[in-house]
Amino acid sequence: MVKQSLFAGIPDVLDEQKFAHGGNVRRMAEQAGCLPGELLDFSANVNPLGPPPWLGQVVGQALRDVDAYPDPDSHDLLMAAAEAYKVWPTQVLAGNGASELLFSLAGLGGFGRAVIPSPSYVDYARACKAHRLKVVEVPTTDDFKVDFPALGPLLTTPSLVFLCNPNNPTGTTFSSADLREVASMFPQSRFIVDESFAEFLPEDADRLIRNRPSNVVTVLSLTKFFAIPGLRLGLAFGDPDVILRLKQAMPAWSVNTLAQQVGARCLRDRRYAEYTREQTALLRENLASGLRHVPGIKVLPGEANYLLCRVDRVGQDAVPLFERLLAEHRIAIRLCGNYEGLDNSWFRVAVRGEKDNEQLIKAMEAVSGVGRGPVVKRTKRTPALMLQGTSSNAGKSVLAAAFCRIFLQDGYNVAPFKAQNMSLNSFVTDQGGEMGRAQVTQAMACRMKPEVRMNPVLLKPGSDTGSQVIVMGRPVGNMSVTEYVQYKPRAWEAVKTAYDSLANEHDIMVLEGAGSPAEVNLKHHDIVNMAMAEYADARVLLAGDIDRGGVFASMVGTMNLLTPRERDLVEGFLINRFRGDPSLLDPAFGQMFEHTGRPVLGTVPYIQSLGLPEEDSVSFKEGLLPQGEKLAEDQCVEIVVVDLPRISNFNDVDPLFAEPDVRVRVVSDAHDIGTPDAVIIPGSKSTVPDMKALRGAGVAAAVRELSNGGHRTRVVGICGGFQMLGELVDDPYGLESESTRVDGFGLLPVQTTLVPEKTLTRTWGVHAKSGHKVHGYEIHHGQTKPLSDRLRVALRDNEGQPLGFTRADGRVWGTYLHGLFDADEFRRWFIDQLRMDKGLAPLEQVQVRFDLEDAIDHLAGVVREAVCMESVYKALGFSGCCTQASLFYKVGG
Repeated sequence: MVKQSLFAGIPDVLDEQKFAHGGNVRRMAEQAGCLPGELLDFSANVNPLGPPPWLGQVVGQALRDVDAYPDPDSHDLLMAAAEAYKVWPTQVLAGNGASELLFSLAGLGGFGRAVIPSPSYVDYARACKAHRLKVVEVPTTDDFKVDFPALGPLLTTPSLVFLCNPNNPTGTTFSSADLREVASMFPQSRFIVDESFAEFLPEDADRLIRNRPSNVVTVLSLTKFFAIPGLRLGLAFGDPDVILRLKQAMPAWSVNTLAQQVGARCLRDRRYAEYTREQTALLRENLASGLRHVPGIKVLPGEANYLLCRVDRVGQDAVPLFERLLAEHRIAIRLCGNYEGLDNSWFRVAVRGEKDNEQLIKAMEAVSGVGRGPVVKRTKRTPALMLQGTSSNAGKSVLAAAFCRIFLQDGYNVAPFKAQNMSLNSFVTDQGGEMGRAQVTQAMACRMKPEVRMNPVLLKPGSDTGSQVIVMGRPVGNMSVTEYVQYKPRAWEAVKTAYDSLANEHDIMVLEGAGSPAEVNLKHHDIVNMAMAEYADARVLLAGDIDRGGVFASMVGTMNLLTPRERDLVEGFLINRFRGDPSLLDPAFGQMFEHTGRPVLGTVPYIQSLGLPEEDSVSFKEGLLPQGEKLAEDQCVEIVVVDLPRISNFNDVDPLFAEPDVRVRVVSDAHDIGTPDAVIIPGSKSTVPDMKALRGAGVAAAVRELSNGGHRTRVVGICGGFQMLGELVDDPYGLESESTRVDGFGLLPVQTTLVPEKTLTRTWGVHAKSGHKVHGYEIHHGQTKPLSDRLRVALRDNEGQPLGFTRADGRVWGTYLHGLFDADEFRRWFIDQLRMDKGLAPLEQVQVRFDLEDAIDHLAGVVREAVCMESVYKALGFSGCCTQASLFYKVGG
C-alpha cells in the first residue's frame, strides 16, 4: 500500500524538483510514506557536522529580545563580519538568506540582461526573470569550469554576470585572479559572485570578499556552513555605494533578532570553522571513494560539501535511482535535470556524517545490483605491506618506493601511504595540498599523481618542542608536543578516513612507518607504526641499516619491545645497505630466527648513486649525498650550499649533484665557504631564526663579501633563502620571532612581510634572461616586494607575475620557486654561466636528464633480486605471483 502511494506521487515530486530546490523534507517524506524525521535527506547541502554546540544557548538568550523589533542595521552582526573578513562595515550588508540578496541585486537596475555560465544555481535565472532581465546562459567547459574567454564577446554589452564559486551543483571552482582580470576588462558590467559554499574551501583559499574589484559584489550564505538554514542569513560584500543602494532596495527588519545574534556568534567561532573544513574534506573524500565503487555511477571531484554524480549507462537516467532510494531506503537525493546544461542522468548528493554516508553507499550498491548481476560490495580492507625500521634513516622510504614499483610491474594497482611524516621536505600537489616528499617519490613509483591522502598528517618542526601540523594538505596550527598529543585523536580520524578511501581504490597498499615501532615513550599515542599496521591489517617487514652497524641487535631488541599482538604483525626482516658477499651473513640469520621466530627475507645491497630524493636531511647535512661521475676538477664549477639549522626542501639542489661538471659542497661554517663559483641559500622552515644563526656564525658576512668584493661568485636564494637576501624581514604577527622587524643580508633591495596565510601552489613560468621554462611549487608565508627601480624580474609565472628578483648585474637573485633546477635546459644554462665566469667553455647541451623513472626501475630491480618476493606475495594472500624473485629464504642457514 505504501509503495502504491509512493509511486503514484513520484511524478509530483519530479515536477516539483523542476522548479524548486532540494531539502523539501516534508514533501518527500509524504511521498515516501514516512515521517520527516525518518527520511535521510541528501538533497540539501548543509554542514554535515550540524550546528555549533552553543546554538541553543544563543537562541535562548535571543528569545529574551523578541518583544522588540530587530536592529534594522544589524550592527553587531556587521561588525562581526567586518572583523572576520577584514572589510569596513560600510562594505557589508546582511540579508534574510543569500537568496534575498541575490534577488535584490538582480533588481538594482542599470542592466538589460544577465549572463550566467551554466549549469549553475537555478535561482539566478529566476531572480533575473522576476526583474524582466533577458537571461543568456553560457555553457561551461567539458569539466564544468567557467569559460572566461567565451564571456568576453558577450560583455561588450554591459551585463549583470552571475557566478558561483564553488559552483552549485558541480562543486568546481574558478580562479579568483581570472575573475579579477575579466572584471577589470569590462568595468561597465557587474559581477555577482555567489560564495555560499566557499567557507568549505581551505582557509587560505583566494576569496573575492576583500580583494575585490569595484564592479564585483560577493554574496555569502552563513546558513549552509553553520547548518542553520531555518534561520535564513546571508551577507553581501561590495563597494559602499552599491551596498547602500542594495540596502535601500530591501525591506526593513530583513534579518530577525535570532539570526542576527546567532550570525554574530558564528562569525567569531573560528574553531568550529576550522574543524568543519577539516572534517568535511575527509567525509567528502570517503563518500566519493565509496560511490565510485557503485556500478554504473560516475562521481565528479568536488571542493564543497556535495558531489555531482551521473548514471553512466547509455539510455538510462537517475529517475529510477531516485524512486528506488526514496521508496526502499527512505533516502532523498537531488535530481539535476532542472539545471541548464544537465539532464536527469545527473544527480547531486550532499556530504553528511560518516554513518549516513555509509548508509547511502550501501543503498546505492543495493539498487544498482538489481537486474544487473550480483551486488558489488565495497572492499574495506586491501592487502597491505608495511615497511617499518629499527631507526630513522634505515631506508624505509626507499624500500617502500621499490615495492611500489615491483607491484606495479607485476600488474597490480598499488598506492603508497604514510600516516604521519615529520619532515621539512615537503611538496605541493596539483590541488594545492602540502605533503611529504617521500610519498611523492613513492607515488611516482606507482605512476600516480601525488595526493594528500597518501600522507594525511605532515609535521614540520619549527623548534625542538613544536611543529606546524598539516592535516590533509592544509595547516591546522602550530603545536607544542603536548598540544599535538592532545590533538592526535582528531589526526587519527583523518588518517583512518584517508587510508580507507585510498585503499578502497587499489589492489595493494604499501605503507611506511616512522622512526622505530619500539619507541616505548611514544607507543601509547602511536598513529604511524604498529597502530596503523593493525588498522590496515598489514604485514610488516622490519628493515635495519647494516651500514651503521648493530643491525641484528637492533632487530632482536625491537622485537623484544613489541607486544605479542604487534610481533604477530611482523612477517620478517630486511637487511638494508649491505656491502660485500651476503653469504657471510648466513650464520646470523639462524640466530635471528631462534631469537625472534621470524626469517630474514632479503639482504638489499648498498646502492651507489641511487638518484632518488633523500627522505630527510641527515645525509644532506653530513655531506653524504651521492654525486655522479665527474670531469677533472679543473673542468668543474663549484657550488656551495649553505646548511641551515631548519633547512627545508633541500631536494631543490639534487639535480646539481648529478651533473658531471659540478661539484657541490654543503657547508655550515663560514671558514669552509671558500671562493666557490656559486652559493645557494636554500629554503627554511623558520627564516628569521635561521637568518640570525647565519649572521651569528659569520656566514652572512662571508656571502656578502663574496657578492660585493670583486669575486665572480653568484648568489642564489630559494624561498627562505630569497627572503634572507633582502633588506628587511617583517614579522608583524610573530610567526617566527618576537622581533617584528629583522634586517636581512642586504644583497637584494627587497622587503618581505610574513603573513599568516600560507601560499601553496604548483607553478609554471619562465626565466627572464635565458627564456627557459621552469616549473615547481611555492610554499611560503612571505610576501616580498621590490624596494628599488634598479631591481629586475628574475622569473615570471605563466600569468606574468614575478616569481623572483635579480640585481641588475644578474649575480645575486632569489625566487620562491622550489624545484626550478629540475628543468634540464635551465639548469644547464645556469651551470654554463658559471663555467663562462670561470673561463671555461659552456657545454651547452644537457648532460643529465633529471628523470626518476630509470632510477626507480633500477631500485626495483635490485630489491626484487634481493628479496624473496614469493614470501611477500604469500604473506599478502597471493599465490603464484613470484616469477623473478631470487629465492634464498634464509632460515637457520
